[in-house]
Amino acid sequence: MTELDTGTGDLLAEIDDGVAVLTMNRPERRNAFSPAMIGALGRVLADIDADDSVGAVVLTGAGGAFCAGGDVKAMAEQVALFGDGASYDSTVHLQRLAQRSTSGRLWEMPKPTIAALPGPAAGAGLALALACDLRYAADTAVLTTAFARVGFSGDFGGTWFLSRLVGSAKAKELYFFSDRLTAGEASELGLVNAVFPAAQLTDEVMQRARRLAAGPRVALRYMKENLNRAVHGEFGECSDLEATHHIHTGTTEDHREAARAFVEKREPTFKGR
Repeated sequence: MTELDTGTGDLLAEIDDGVAVLTMNRPERRNAFSPAMIGALGRVLADIDADDSVGAVVLTGAGGAFCAGGDVKAMAEQVALFGDGASYDSTVHLQRLAQRSTSGRLWEMPKPTIAALPGPAAGAGLALALACDLRYAADTAVLTTAFARVGFSGDFGGTWFLSRLVGSAKAKELYFFSDRLTAGEASELGLVNAVFPAAQLTDEVMQRARRLAAGPRVALRYMKENLNRAVHGEFGECSDLEATHHIHTGTTEDHREAARAFVEKREPTFKGR
C-alpha cells in the first residue's frame, strides 16, 4: 500500500493493489467540501489519470458519511468558497474549473471509477458519486439532491448525470423537492448498483475494484468511452467508434492471453497492454 501526498488532511489517498482509494476527510462536517479538499481532489485525480500503476479508483468518505457537498455552515458564516474579494466572473470561472477537474475527471478518465457510500451523500457530494461509473451503498446511506433546501440550483454536474440515470422527469422531481432517498429506494431507481450491510461495504467495494484493476485495462478503457458516448451520442458515430475500439483491443496482449486461457480452461492474467 502506498500513501499519496494530497497536500491537505481534508483528502486522504492511497494506492492499494492497483486501486487508488480517495477518502474525503472532514467527518465533523460530514465531509463537506473545503477549498483545500476540492483543489486536492482535482490534482490527485489528474495524477491518477496518468499513473499506469492504477487500474481503478474508489472515492469514499470518512466517519460514516460520503459527502454533504457544499459546506452550508461556512456559507452561513459568509466564508467564500474560493476566497474573499473574488469577482463574480472569477468565481464562475473557478467553479467551472473545479467541476471539470473533479466530477468531470471521474466521468471521463479512462479507468473505472467507483463511489463507496457509507452514509449520507447530498448536493454536490451526490453529484460526485453520480459522476463515478459505479456506486455501492451501505444500508445506512441516504441520498438527496438537497439544493432546493438551500436555495441553490445545483452544481458539479449532478443535473446531467442524474437525468441520464433516471430520466428527465424523475431527475426534476428529485431536484425540485430534494426528498431523501434510502439506500433501498436509490437501488430501485438505479442510482446505486448494490446495497450492502455497512460493515461489509469496504470489503465488497475493494473486491470489485481489485477485480477491475487486474482486468484487461485497454479493453476497459474503450468500454468506458463507448458507454459514455452511448448516453448522448448519435448511433452511427457511436457504432463506428465502437467498431474501431473493438478491432484495436483485438490486437492487445490481454486479448491474446484471454484467448489462450479460454482454450486452456484457466483464468487469464492481464497485463494492461
